[in-house]
Amino acid sequence: MVLGGEQGADGTGCALAGRDAAMDGALSALYGGSAGRGTSKERSAGLGASAPSVARWLGDIRTYFPSSVVQVMQRDAIDRLGLSALLLEPEMLEAVEADVHLVGTLLSLNKAMPETTKETARAVVRKVVEDLEKRLATRTKATLTGALDRSARISRPRHRDIDWDRTIRANLKNYLPEYDTVVPDRLIGYGRAAQSVKKDVILCIDQSGSMAASVVYASVFGAVLASMRAIATRLVVFDTAVVDLTDQLDDPVDVLFGTQLGGGTDINRALAYCQSQITRPADTVVVLISDLYEGGIRDEMLKRVAAMKASGVQFVALLALSDEGAPAYDHEHAAALSALGAPAFACTPDLFPEIMAAAIEKRALPIPDQV
Repeated sequence: MVLGGEQGADGTGCALAGRDAAMDGALSALYGGSAGRGTSKERSAGLGASAPSVARWLGDIRTYFPSSVVQVMQRDAIDRLGLSALLLEPEMLEAVEADVHLVGTLLSLNKAMPETTKETARAVVRKVVEDLEKRLATRTKATLTGALDRSARISRPRHRDIDWDRTIRANLKNYLPEYDTVVPDRLIGYGRAAQSVKKDVILCIDQSGSMAASVVYASVFGAVLASMRAIATRLVVFDTAVVDLTDQLDDPVDVLFGTQLGGGTDINRALAYCQSQITRPADTVVVLISDLYEGGIRDEMLKRVAAMKASGVQFVALLALSDEGAPAYDHEHAAALSALGAPAFACTPDLFPEIMAAAIEKRALPIPDQV
C-alpha cells in the first residue's frame, strides 16, 4: 500500500494531506526505515521509546484502520521496535487493541510486571478470554456431547434406554411392507449412567515462548472441557518443570497467569507425569501440544507414548493450537511419533472440537492438509 511521503512524495508524484497524510504518518512511524531497523536516514518518523508518543500512535491507528489491521500493527510494533517494556505501564495497556498475541506478550512479561499494572493486565486478558469462550464454547460442547453419546452407545440396552430413531435407521433393511413395520435385529441405546464421567482428558501444554498463542487457546478449551460433567479434565503445563493447573480450570485467566512462557522443554518429564495420572487408559485422551523441540530424553519420550497407546490411551499430538499458520517444529520427532501411530499436526481452534470428538469416539482423526 503506497500513500505517499516526504521530500517530493518519495517519487510517487502524489503529495498527501488531511486523513491520508495522517495514515501515512502512522504507517511511517512503524514501517519507515528509521522506525524499523534504523537503515534509512531519509525519514524522521518513528515511535522511539516514549510512552506518550506510543499512546498517541495507538490512538491514531485505531482511528484510521480496522481492528484486524490494528492488531497486526501492534504486534509488528512490539517485534520491530522492542516496545514490550511499555506494556508494563497501565495507561499503555488501556490503549491497546487486545487479542491472543497481546495476551501471549503479557504472559511472557508476567514475572516482570509491577503490581500497579497487574490488575489492568488481568482485565485485558479476561476480555480476550471471555471473547474466545463465547466463540468456542457452544460448538465445542455440542460436538463433544454428541461424541460422548455415540461412544457410550450399547447394543443390548434396556427398553427405556433404546434410541429408537437410530435403531430404526440401522434396521431399515428389515422393513416388512406387508406389515408396514421394521423388525429390528440390532438395538441401539445408551448406558444408564448418562451423567457419569465417561472420558478423562489430559491437556499437556508446552509453555516455551514460541507456543504463546497455543497456551492461550488450550487454556480456554481446558476450561470449557472442565465445565462438562461427562469429561474429567486435567491441564498440565511444562517447560523443564511440570505444573498441574487443574485446580484453576474454573477460571482460565488464573490458568494463564499460572503459566511461565519461555525457558527450556522437557516433554519426557511432562509425559511421565501425565502417565502417572492415568487410571482408565481405555477411556483416556492425552493431548500433547508442543513444537516437539525436546530438551529431555528423546527415546524415553517415545517409549512413554508407545506405552500409553498400547494400554488403550488415545494420544493426540498437536504442533500448535492457533490460527498462526504452519508452525516451526522438530520434524524428526514428528516423524517418530507418526511411526508410533500418533501423527503430529497443527490444528486451528475451529478444528479442535472435531479432533477431540474423533479421539473420544476412537476413530481416525480429521488431520488437515499440512503446508
